Amino acid sequence: MLKKLFLGFGLLMILILMFSLGYCWYLSGQIEERFSGRRWAIPSTIYSDTTMLFPGMQVDTAALEKKLRKLGYQEKAESLKKKGEYRFTGSGLEIYFQDLQMPEKNRRGFSAVLEIKQGRIRQIRRADTNKNLPLVELGPEVLMEFFGKERELRRVVSIDNIPGHLADAVVAAEDNRFYTHFGIDPVSILRAMYTNIRHFSIRQGGSTLTQQLAKNYFLTHERTFRRKFHELFITLAIEANYNKDEILEIYLNEIYLGQKGSASINGVGEAAYFYFGKKVENLTLAESALIAGIIKSPNLLSPYTHLDECKNRRNQVLEAMHDLGFITEAQLEKALDAPISTAGFEKYSRQAPYFLDYVSRQLNELYTKDILSSMGFSIYTTLDTGVQAAAEKALEKGLARLEKSIPALVRQAPEKKLQGAVVVIQPRTGNILAMAGGRNYAETQFNRVTRARRQPGSCFKPIAVSALLDRFKPSDLLSNERTTYMVDGKPWTPENFGDIPGKRISVRDMIKHSCNRAAVDMVVRGGPEKVVAQAEKFDFSGRMQPYPSIALGSFEVTPLELARAYCAFAADGVQPFALSVRDVADEADNILVQRHMDINAVMSPAKAFLVTSMLQSVVKGGTASALGKMGVDFPLAGKTGTTNGYRDAWFIGYTPDFLALVWVGFDNGDPVMTTGSGAALPIFADLVKAMPGYVSGKPFARPPGVVKKKVCRQTGQLAESMQCPEKYEEYFLETNQPEKPCQIHKPDNVLKRTLDGFSNIFR
Repeated sequence: MLKKLFLGFGLLMILILMFSLGYCWYLSGQIEERFSGRRWAIPSTIYSDTTMLFPGMQVDTAALEKKLRKLGYQEKAESLKKKGEYRFTGSGLEIYFQDLQMPEKNRRGFSAVLEIKQGRIRQIRRADTNKNLPLVELGPEVLMEFFGKERELRRVVSIDNIPGHLADAVVAAEDNRFYTHFGIDPVSILRAMYTNIRHFSIRQGGSTLTQQLAKNYFLTHERTFRRKFHELFITLAIEANYNKDEILEIYLNEIYLGQKGSASINGVGEAAYFYFGKKVENLTLAESALIAGIIKSPNLLSPYTHLDECKNRRNQVLEAMHDLGFITEAQLEKALDAPISTAGFEKYSRQAPYFLDYVSRQLNELYTKDILSSMGFSIYTTLDTGVQAAAEKALEKGLARLEKSIPALVRQAPEKKLQGAVVVIQPRTGNILAMAGGRNYAETQFNRVTRARRQPGSCFKPIAVSALLDRFKPSDLLSNERTTYMVDGKPWTPENFGDIPGKRISVRDMIKHSCNRAAVDMVVRGGPEKVVAQAEKFDFSGRMQPYPSIALGSFEVTPLELARAYCAFAADGVQPFALSVRDVADEADNILVQRHMDINAVMSPAKAFLVTSMLQSVVKGGTASALGKMGVDFPLAGKTGTTNGYRDAWFIGYTPDFLALVWVGFDNGDPVMTTGSGAALPIFADLVKAMPGYVSGKPFARPPGVVKKKVCRQTGQLAESMQCPEKYEEYFLETNQPEKPCQIHKPDNVLKRTLDGFSNIFR
């Protein structure tokens, strides 16, 4: 009987062993499949553009400091000792630049001094060599993460890049017999069993690093015996297939180490940046012990929220490392005395939401959402976060000011509120620096910059003029008289906004004062077909008809299309493609997608300069002259626009360095009860005053093919030096300039008028 019992027990043990081996073999295949492929879903990251600093650049020191803090720089009261530190002095800024690592850019951090006087950078020099630098660059800001459902932030690092004292700290804190056991630590298990039996519940675990990895990577966090059973076999399978360094590497990249808003911090690579703003290989002994210490309870031991508890736990880890012989007495004392100096962080928040929606739609044409949320791509954009913040603030402030001054514009329902749009572009490159598609993204996600179809109104006049410069000169006179035209058999009479005196007005003054009657006269005489043909070169999506009303922008465009068109005036007649994404790179910084500047020549540089010159008159003494009183005093060209019934208010202004468009209106077409100069112009002024880095004060350069001549204001012809009472200098195309002198004020005509005057006296 006893023999049969032993035999039965033996067979049972053999079956259990065979089952265990079979199950381990099965799990080994599952583990190998997971570990041999992509181990983690790494969210792709969208970055802003880098920030250039150079001598001669205007700079707002408060905005610059805010930028540095967002990038993880820390202010210091004394001399700078490590990367990522800065301090403002009486003469400027001392800064120890962080490393800059991007596709085709790899710069090690260095210490520099920026001399700043009266809001302008005077000099930049390296602190170590005293060498003057023509340019320095701050790294990009994180704008958005393409999270999967887990919302995990992680930077995967190799065991070769993990400092020895960090690995030792983790072993000392979590599993000091890691290198000697086979995945299961019997001593820890017995201790845990004793505690759990005493309390009749699962109170303590005896998990090794391998068991923690098995639980975190393959299982849930429920505390049940069934889950423990699976954990045991997975642990054995991991230990059977991988060596200790491989297991430790996977563990150090997997472990949960804190929370950044709604996103979790996973792995020591991400933790090194989150807590200390540095790469994992640059962590000090004390910093490594801190990270190892918080594994036990990341949110209750975080240096951001529980500094004293965090320090006590760090010191416990350091003591354990010393007891195990990992560090010397001297190293222990130095690390214990080290202060905890964190990088600081802002909770994850989505900046520039309308711009990011625009970028996301472009990326979705290239990649699926699953790829973007798992492959860890780095997407580098053109956005300038400082300009973006200025655009959003100027728009919100301007709309609130407008509602206060005209209470009838106030609407309570979010979908009916007064709206606006702002886009800022570099005219020569097409780089989108800022995009605000509405006043509140939380209330409406409709991007008015890219999707709103509105009539451009008088903002189309410069485009119409550019089509007819081979026939008309800036000094040519147009009719300002009330005229009725027949359009499709129906009478149509254009009217001016406000009183514009005189029966005739020059092309320049038509643009300057936005004279509707004169604009229509020019288009009718020059040919609406020519205007349509020229406008089609600008890639407007709206359908245009060769009617006289095209002079007044009677078709629909999107604000982005109109901004692109005006870029041609600022960029020598070349229209750029609106660029939002520069590069897409994989985790190894290999470029996958690179967007190059795409341009289209729509007019000659000479014609573009003539239009710009006329648009400068708009700012100097025309419908946008109020900019001077608003504090905008640098060389600028621009145009206001207002549509019929005051449904749309526009202003587009530009320099050689930037172009900004502002639109104000209701989505349903209700009137805004004021003009472009009343609604959009103040928003533009607030915006450009908050982006001094793009205001160089550089004038528009006159290209070849443009001549300057003195003409008579009354006739538009060459002025006679003595006889013409109103003379002014005007630009002309070399191929279309006035040849005849003024026919009214010729010497013989003056003498004849004088004699006639005397004869009339004595009659």
